[in-house]
Amino acid sequence: MTWQPDPSGLSQIIQLLKESQSPDTNMQRQVQQKLEDLNKYPDFNNYLIYALTKLKDEDDATRSLAGLILKNNVKQQYSNFPPNVGAFIQMECLKAVGDPSALIRATVGILITNIAAKINLATWKDLLPTLCGFLDSNDYNTCEGAFGALQKVCEDCAEQLEAPEMQQSLSVMIPKFLTFFKHATAKIRSHAISCVNQFIICRTPVLMPHIDDFIQGLFTLAEDEDIEVRKNVCRAIVMLQEVRMDKLRPHMHNIIEYMLIRTKDDDESVGLEACEFWLTLAEQPMVCKEYLRAFLPQLVPVLINGMRYSQMDIILLKGDVEDDQMVPDRDEDIKPRFHKSKVHGVRGDGQHQQDGFDGEDFDDGDDDEAVSDWNLRKCSAAALDVLANVFHEEILNDVLVKLDELLFDKNWVLLESGILVLGAIAEGCMNGMLVHLPKLIPFLTEALDNKKALVRSITCWTLSRYAHWIVSQSQVNHNDGQESGKKYLEPLMQELLKRVLDANKKVQEAACSAFATLEEEACTLLVPYLQFILQTLVYAFKKYQHKNLLILYDAIGW
Repeated sequence: MTWQPDPSGLSQIIQLLKESQSPDTNMQRQVQQKLEDLNKYPDFNNYLIYALTKLKDEDDATRSLAGLILKNNVKQQYSNFPPNVGAFIQMECLKAVGDPSALIRATVGILITNIAAKINLATWKDLLPTLCGFLDSNDYNTCEGAFGALQKVCEDCAEQLEAPEMQQSLSVMIPKFLTFFKHATAKIRSHAISCVNQFIICRTPVLMPHIDDFIQGLFTLAEDEDIEVRKNVCRAIVMLQEVRMDKLRPHMHNIIEYMLIRTKDDDESVGLEACEFWLTLAEQPMVCKEYLRAFLPQLVPVLINGMRYSQMDIILLKGDVEDDQMVPDRDEDIKPRFHKSKVHGVRGDGQHQQDGFDGEDFDDGDDDEAVSDWNLRKCSAAALDVLANVFHEEILNDVLVKLDELLFDKNWVLLESGILVLGAIAEGCMNGMLVHLPKLIPFLTEALDNKKALVRSITCWTLSRYAHWIVSQSQVNHNDGQESGKKYLEPLMQELLKRVLDANKKVQEAACSAFATLEEEACTLLVPYLQFILQTLVYAFKKYQHKNLLILYDAIGW
């Protein structure tokens, strides 16, 4: 006989779920304690799955909350569930995949993938066959719910699906996913691509015989109007570059033209996925030079345009706030931040960088959590950096054409992006930049006094990228018996120290990082200025908030 809840107990649990949504923090604490007490009862999880899947007269928020609490219980203690409870939950999940509510379907999908991650997928024998069977349903909710669950399982259980005992299931699933690339509904098309995408990087053997059909399917979706579809198409092409470039090469010119269009897509999230293409292509320098050289005049302006702050970025970064030195740091401001590119992994090495990047990773020092993740601005700058290291002076003329516009624009956002461009090309185009630096370094030193904090901040970082040249010029002057450092080093040092005491915390951080770089390059050339330097840094200790104090220690530790 199927388990049935006690009506009184069910009513109490529903009331608790509703009370937990109260804005009253005391109420929330009381409810949390009661829910934790209920976890002591083995069939409490049966009540939660029942509330999620059966109580269709309740509001979606309450039902979904029951599912999310159950999900947490699954993550923490699924191995302790009695076998009959686990079996009941699995059965009810599959029955509810096609719920009329999109929120409930998504919650059920999350619950399914969390259970699948906790067990041997092969032991839930009816999961994949049932979900794949639901894909053929004429009911949209059932098809979409099944695809949503499959997408989550493919994402979170990819390693399990690679196991030998799962190959038979995959040999059915992957060809079936490909047939849905032409589905009339965009969300289904997006799910289908995303499911297949999970098996590209790991070179799943079952996918390889279908790779030509997969690529052809992507091409048919190239002009799709749906944002998620376009994102998944771009993501697929980027990953295919890494594992099956041989299959893309015959189509490379068309692919490059397509990615150019998508990099400047009206939707920034699509632009970001497409922009990853240039980073990945640059990892194969010979292929990059063969196919991309002719497109540089088109590509460079697109990347540079992507490097400017959006209006939303400026709002989130409080770009109009110039004086925040007295505002205490939040705890989250001080925690380490990890920036990642989906393709190029995660970097968290603790290095202080301001609008800087190193190799594959670009970190523009955005402190606000909402803009601190990998975004189009950072990806565009990183792409320009790696392409400058592939093409060197070949790319410089196209860059300089844009710089002539940006560096003298009265719009500070465009000026700031131009200064970022200068920093991005510093390493790859240094030889070609040498003739321009005698004029650019004084220009940048002057820009350290710009009225906009974000301009002062990025200028600190860009100047640090040219620190070696600045110091080398001072050393040449010294060897020739001329007064050392007067032309470039001393003015830069003085202006950087002013920025160390800036009223804006972002500028303080950038200036400290840049000054630490200058210290490493200049070494004994700074000895005549030690008293002034130490006076400035000691004063900074008195005015800095916690986060910038950590960076200040770095600057003093040289």
